[in-house]
Amino acid sequence: MLKPVTETYQPDVFLPDPANAPVYNRPTDVDLSDALAFTQGQPYDFYKRLRDNAPVAWCPIPQLAGFWALTKYEDVKRVELDPETFSSQVGGILQSYGSEETSRHEKLHSASLNTLICLDRPNHIQLRMQHRGFFTPAYIAELQKKVAVKVESLLDDMEAKGPVVDMVEMFSSQLPLFTLCEMLGIEEKDRAKIVRWMHYLEVVGYVLAERASGGKVNPIFIAKLLWNVRQMFAFGRKLMADRRKNPRDDLISAIAKAEVEGEPLSDEFLDGSWLLIIFAGNDTTRNTLSGTMRLLTQFPDEKQKLIDNPDLMPNMVHEAIRMVSPVMYMRRTLTKDVEMSGQKIAAGEKVVMYYGAANRDPSIFENPDQFQVERANANKHIAFGLGPHVCLGQRIAMMQLDTAYRKILERFPNMRWTGKQTMAPNNFVHAISHLEVDLGTGK
Repeated sequence: MLKPVTETYQPDVFLPDPANAPVYNRPTDVDLSDALAFTQGQPYDFYKRLRDNAPVAWCPIPQLAGFWALTKYEDVKRVELDPETFSSQVGGILQSYGSEETSRHEKLHSASLNTLICLDRPNHIQLRMQHRGFFTPAYIAELQKKVAVKVESLLDDMEAKGPVVDMVEMFSSQLPLFTLCEMLGIEEKDRAKIVRWMHYLEVVGYVLAERASGGKVNPIFIAKLLWNVRQMFAFGRKLMADRRKNPRDDLISAIAKAEVEGEPLSDEFLDGSWLLIIFAGNDTTRNTLSGTMRLLTQFPDEKQKLIDNPDLMPNMVHEAIRMVSPVMYMRRTLTKDVEMSGQKIAAGEKVVMYYGAANRDPSIFENPDQFQVERANANKHIAFGLGPHVCLGQRIAMMQLDTAYRKILERFPNMRWTGKQTMAPNNFVHAISHLEVDLGTGK
C-alpha cells in the first residue's frame, strides 16, 4: 500500500551551512524565501546576477533548511531529467515545509506533501497514467469548443462594464475556473467557492509565517482564512466520496477511483489531489492570461504582428509562458552527492530550480528579456518542467491561452494594461491579484 509521504519524507531541519563550502559569492540584496520580495514581480535582475556570478547559490533560511538556488537552464534541465538523483518524494517540492517545531497548518502541510507531484517512480507514473485520458488531443479539442463559447461570454461582460475593468476579476480568474470545473464535473452553483479559496491559498503561506513570527495580522482575516481552508477540504472530501460511489465521466471520478498497487488512494492522498487540482489547474493559467496582457502592452510591435498574422498565436503562447513563468520554482532533495557548475552538493541537501531564471538564460534564449512572438525556440522553455514531472495540464493551459487571445485581439485590438496591478505576497507562483485594463473601445 502507498504510504503517505508525510510518513516517509525527510522533514526539514535547520541547516544554516551546507556540507561543502559555497564556491560562489551570492548577492544578498534579495531574499528568495521572503514572499514580500515578489510583490513587484519576479526579480529578474537578481536572477541574472545569480546566473552570471553564482549559478549554484547557497541560500540559508533562518531556523529552517537552507537550499541551493539553481538559475542556469542546463542545471535546471539536468535536475528535471534525473529524478533518481533529485527526488521529489524524499523531501517534497516546496521551498520549505517548516520544521516539526514550527507552527504550521497541519491539513495544508499534509496535503502539500501527499500528492502526485511529490511522488517518485514507480508510483508517480502509475497515477499519471490513470489521469491521462483527460489530457489527450481529442479530449482537449472537445473542451476547446466550450472554452471558446465561455471566452465570448466573458468578453461580453467586460464590454458591458468597461472600458476600464479588472482583467483578473472578470476574465483571468473566470476562464481557468470554468475549464477546470468542466473537467472536474463541478456544478455551476459551487464554482464561485473555488475563486475564493484560490485567493486564500495564494496568501496562506505568507500570512501564517507572519503570524508565527509575531507579525501583525488581522485576526478576522486569519479566522476567514482558516474557515475557508476547512471548507475547501471538506468540499473536496465530499466530492471524492460521491464519485467513488457514483462515478461519472470526469476527472474527479478518475482521481477518486485511482489505485496504486491495487489499493485505492488514502484520504491523505485525496486531500493532496484536491489541493493540487485547485492550485495547479487554476492559478497558473490565470496568472499567465494576465501576464500575457502585460507583455502585449509592453511590446506593442509584437502585438501588432499577432493582429496581422494570427497564425503566430501558438508560438506566442510558448513565448508568453516563457516570459511569465507562472510557477517560480520546484525543490528537489539529493539522494547522492553531486557536482553542479563546479559546486559540490551533498546527499540530503536541497536544490531549488528557478524557472523564471532558466527561461531567461541568454545561452539558450537570445535577448531573453525581449518578448518575441516569432522566437524560433520559444517552445524550449521549461515553465511546465521536463521529464517525468512535466505538467500534465500543459496542453489545457496552452489551449486556453490560444483561444483567449485570438478572441481578445479580434474583438479588442486596442485592449491594453493601464499599468495598475496588485501581486499577492507569494514566492511560489507569480500571483497577479488585480490587473487593470482598458478595452480601448472609447466608451
